Amino acid sequence: MGEYVMDVLEIQRHIPHRFPFLLVDRILELEKGHRIVGIKNVTMNEPFFAGHFPERPIMPGVLLIEGMAQVGGILWSATIDPPPEKAPRYFYFAAIDKVKFRRPVYPGDQIRYELQILHLKSRLCKMRGHAYVDGQLVVEAELLSMLVEHEE
Repeated sequence: MGEYVMDVLEIQRHIPHRFPFLLVDRILELEKGHRIVGIKNVTMNEPFFAGHFPERPIMPGVLLIEGMAQVGGILWSATIDPPPEKAPRYFYFAAIDKVKFRRPVYPGDQIRYELQILHLKSRLCKMRGHAYVDGQLVVEAELLSMLVEHEE
């Protein structure tokens, strides 16, 4: 297993997401074609906490899945290297299966996303993902995505 570190600037070379929808802060490990580990630091400054919920802020489950998908998109993009300079790649959801939410995520938590590729074909990729906070499982899912390259 090779250790790899990717900061937010490198992350933005691989996926098109930007504030306020970039949901991964750093990549800690990356094995092209196999697995990835990324983190998201959750702060009270996240815009979704204003309405979810004001008295007891909880990160929305759909955003946990989106963060997982973004980390998976980074793995897929790094696997089919190099990222394009002119025609951006987009990794669209095709299916989400076997999702289980295990515990809420609160401001101050650090999410650790761990994903592995189950199947990879030319334009489709299936991954299994787990998200943890303090070693406790938060959410798990299988994600099927398709690759679309856009001309600008």
